[in-house]
Amino acid sequence: MTRIETGEWAGWYQWGGVDPFENLAGPFYVARDDQGIVCGFRPGADNRNGHGIVHGGSLMTFADFSLFMIGGSEGEQVHGVTVTMNCEFLRAANAGQLLLARGERTGGGRSLIFARGLIRADGREVLAFSGTIKKLKGA
Repeated sequence: MTRIETGEWAGWYQWGGVDPFENLAGPFYVARDDQGIVCGFRPGADNRNGHGIVHGGSLMTFADFSLFMIGGSEGEQVHGVTVTMNCEFLRAANAGQLLLARGERTGGGRSLIFARGLIRADGREVLAFSGTIKKLKGA
């Protein structure tokens, strides 16, 4: 993780070249505050669909990133793949809005992690998500 030192995201962290698709779709950021893990994303014009709102796939990609950050919130680095991902679209988001995701790890064991979360824009619920991560051995 790379710590951001300047600008809007100063004090936050970014994967920094680890996941090329997330770099293209994002960038996405993560921090820890008094409430736990928080993930951030400010979508741009390239994240919009034909209706001018943030594309559902863009929201789902941010949710997937957030799933891994939340899933590793108990201090372990999570190296794995998404096994299941459930998303409920609750409200549209616009390019330029600050999107924040928070959630909780709901369970897991040696090989699986379960987590869920909620993405908000300007305090309003945009997308609820839950999923399962399969830990990869030796990764």
